[in-house]
This record gives sequence, C-alpha cells and structure tokens, in this order.
Amino acid sequence: MKKLLGVTACPTGIAHTYMAAESLQKTAKEKGVPIKVETRGAVGVENELTPAEIAEAHAIIVAADMDADEGRFKGKPVVRVGAGAAIKDPNALIERALAMDAKSVETGSETANYVENVQKIKAERSAQRTGPYKHLMSGVSFMIPIVVAGGLLIACSFMFGIYAFKQTGTLAWGLKTIGDSAMGLMVTVLSGYIAFSIADRPGLAPGLIGGALSSTLGAGFLGGIFAGFIAGYISKLLRDKLRLPKSLESLKPILIIPFISTLVVGLLMVFVIGTPFTMLMNALVAWLKDMGTANAILLGVIMGAMMATDMGGPINKAAYTVGTALIASSVYAPMAAVMAAGMTPPLGLAIATFISKRKFNNEEREAGKAALVLGLSFITEGAIPFAAADPLRVIPSCMIGSAIAGGLSEAFGCLLRAPHGGLFVMLIPNAVSNVFLYLLAIAIGAVVTALLVLVLKKDKVTG
Repeated sequence: MKKLLGVTACPTGIAHTYMAAESLQKTAKEKGVPIKVETRGAVGVENELTPAEIAEAHAIIVAADMDADEGRFKGKPVVRVGAGAAIKDPNALIERALAMDAKSVETGSETANYVENVQKIKAERSAQRTGPYKHLMSGVSFMIPIVVAGGLLIACSFMFGIYAFKQTGTLAWGLKTIGDSAMGLMVTVLSGYIAFSIADRPGLAPGLIGGALSSTLGAGFLGGIFAGFIAGYISKLLRDKLRLPKSLESLKPILIIPFISTLVVGLLMVFVIGTPFTMLMNALVAWLKDMGTANAILLGVIMGAMMATDMGGPINKAAYTVGTALIASSVYAPMAAVMAAGMTPPLGLAIATFISKRKFNNEEREAGKAALVLGLSFITEGAIPFAAADPLRVIPSCMIGSAIAGGLSEAFGCLLRAPHGGLFVMLIPNAVSNVFLYLLAIAIGAVVTALLVLVLKKDKVTG
C-alpha cells in the first residue's frame, strides 16, 4: 500500500490551511489511501511529519502558499501546489502523487566524504537538543546572521577612519548607521525566536516585543533571554490550555494569545525584571572592560577550553553565545578568543595528519585536508570525527590547544567585531584588531594541538 504525506499552509494560517488538510484527508480516506497531513497554521506546526514517515512515504503533496520546509523531502517525489488547489481538486492531487515514481531517500552518501559526515553529526546533535537548551540555540541561530551583518558593516565603516562615521552623509556614516541598526535588532530577534521555538508562531510577537523592551531598558541579552522564555511558555500555556467556543477559536492565535502574552511579559519587564537585569548587565560590561590583563587571559583560557570540550555541544555553545551576545555591548575581546579557540581543533588535527603518516590511516589523512578547510572557516565540528575515534587523546589535546589560543588572543589585545567567518572575516579591514597577532595565537594553538596529538596517539601504520 502506497503511503502519502501532505503539508498544507496559507499566509494567514486560519482557514485555508485546515480546509486543504481536511479535503486531502477526506478524499484519501474515500480512496483507501493512507495519508498524514501536517498543517502549518497560525497556531504553529501541528501533526508534524517525522523523518521515519518521510522515509517510508511514496510521495508528498505540498499544498502551501508559503515556506513548508521542503528541504526535509530531499530524494522524495513532491507534488507542489497552492493550498487552494487541494481544496478544489484533492482527487487529482492524490492521483498525481500515486502516479509518481518513488525514489529512495539517499542513504550512505553521508559517509562518502568527510564534510558530509560532519554535517550529519551537526544535524544529529541539533535533533537531540531538547528543552530550554534547544530553545536558546534556536534564538541564537536566528540572531547570528544579524550580528554578523551588523558587525561587518560597522567594521567596514572604520576603513575610512575610526571616527569618519561622525560626519553625517558620508559612506562611513551610512555603513555605521546600517550596522548599528542591525545590532539594535540582535536582542529582539534572540528573544523572539526563543519564544517561537517554545510556542511556534503564537510566541513570536510577545517574544519580539519582550526583546525590544529589554533593549530599551538596557537589560541586554540576559533580559532578552528571560523575556523570550517567559513569552514562549505563557504563549504555549494559552495555546494548549485555553478553550474557547469554536466561533472564537480563530481569534486565539492572532488576538488573544499575542495580547495576553505581551501584556504579561511587558509588565514583568517594565516593573519587575528590567531594572535588576539592567544593573546586572552594566556590572558585567564594566567588569569585562576594566579587568586586568591576568583576568583577561584567564577568561580567554577558560572560554577557549570550553570551545573544544564538546565541539559544538552545550559547553561549546555556552561560550559562543556569551561571546556573541557581548558584541552588542561593544565588548569584542571574548568573541575573538572564542573564534580563535574554535578554529584551533580542526586546524591542529589537520596539521597532525600532514606531519605524521604513521599515526593516521589513509582515510584519516584525506580527512585532514577537509578538516583544514573547516578549521579556517571556524567550524569546530570538523574535529569531531577524530575526537569520536580517539576521545581520550584527541579531546584533551584540543582543549589545551584551544585554551592557549584563547589566552593568547586576550593577551595580544585582539578584538573581533563579527561572530563568525574564520579566516575570511580577517580579510575585511578592522573586523579584527591586531590581526597578525591574532593569526599567531591561532597558529600557536593549532601547533600545540597537533604536537600533543602526535605525542599521545599510537602508531596506526607500521613498517
């Protein structure tokens, strides 16, 4: 029996989304065809398709007038139409889907090369995230492109002179204005998408507004994180527990949930939480800006070691999130230490494979070439396959090398105004302060990692 899947979505997510789903389900039932339909409406994703169901399906009907996350259907036959087509002629869509040639989902290719293997590990880790950590990482993932764009544009404005932006109407002023506007959205987006991750679309509005309030009150990213979680859980509670007459149900996601959630979050931020978080952020920023060299180096060592502890896991992400968030407060040194330390593990392992043929087999030596590229791109996960194969020797080596790179970055006074980009961001003038010393810190950390790995690892190739 051929199984079908469906996805329905319309811009408002109130009527056509559910009418299209009901139409497909009713017609499929009449024809005796098993079908499951995911709806992406105003209350969020419901009846979500699982990877196992997608793998088993003969074909997928996407009846959507907006994004339906089609990337997950790679390798599967897909019938694409608007939501209206599923309402008008569901029988034709089902017949088209049944007539399509089924293709098996591509499997096994993930081990074909090193980069795909790393991407698979990253995807598996993302899928394993649950609870508050998952929601925080969702907010961070949406925030990062904004911080990258804003930070680089501000850095570009410095190409014309460090204070050139003060002259209104110049290109430097324009670049600085754009960059500042982007950075001003950072906490808002962080908070909004934490709430979105918790409660789906109903959480987005109160989360964004809570984040904007945090920026206005000076509560920074700490206040934004709090606002996002509160907004998300209140919205989720209302969505799941609030029961209304059917005639009023459509008002819940577009009126009742946003209004009540925003009211509660706003009042908490203005009258209860905002001031303590503002005081905390001011104290933290003042401490980071005024701390002595020894404390700065110690901070770099700790954050550096954290970056290599689990290479993309919760500890790594905690260090990265702090470094990224501090950019909004014009504190750039921790981010420099974080990126240097994050580049070091794959670079160090790549160097090790180039130096010794006895410690690595042919497959690992080939993998070393890919690890070099991933390291230069600041993709710490590039070291994971090596760490997974020999964790007791590789992980401590990487932690020591990263700690040294992070500490040296702080000792050299390096600053980084964009939270990603690896070697490529260094090509932009003023994106990195003391760029040659920064490269030296990364190189020393990578070489230390490589030497420790070579000392600790046993020979794999004899003769």
